[in-house]
Amino acid sequence: MENETEATQETEETREVQRTQSTQEALLAEKDARIAELETRLSEAKQAAESLRVVQQEGEAISGARDKAVSKYLEAVRALNAGIPKEVIAGQTIEEIDASVEKARAIADAVRANLEARAREARVPAGAPARGGISVEGLSAREKIAAGLTQKGGA
Repeated sequence: MENETEATQETEETREVQRTQSTQEALLAEKDARIAELETRLSEAKQAAESLRVVQQEGEAISGARDKAVSKYLEAVRALNAGIPKEVIAGQTIEEIDASVEKARAIADAVRANLEARAREARVPAGAPARGGISVEGLSAREKIAAGLTQKGGA
């Protein structure tokens, strides 16, 4: 009987060891699956980071080209508006440059209109005044006769 009890105990222990081993194998399989999933995610993250780096480089190149284009646009606008001081036309974007040009034109037009108004007020007619007849008022009789002869002889 003792042998039977011992055999039963050994069988129980063997089953327990097999269950534990089976559980450990299942946990190990889950762990391996999780590691594979994390390695896949890591690989995807590395690819995304590389793509982001490439996009950043392209963005920097585009930004540099935009800055260069805005600078050329600013030079062209200043050249086209030679009557406006260069310092007044400024901006970091095309919209800012256009707004500064509009403002500068408005100021220049107001100054021009003011100067033209002042010039009109100070205008003196060109040439001598129109000739009229000689005034004989206050002349003596002799002077009146002399003036009449001068007009008749000169005409």
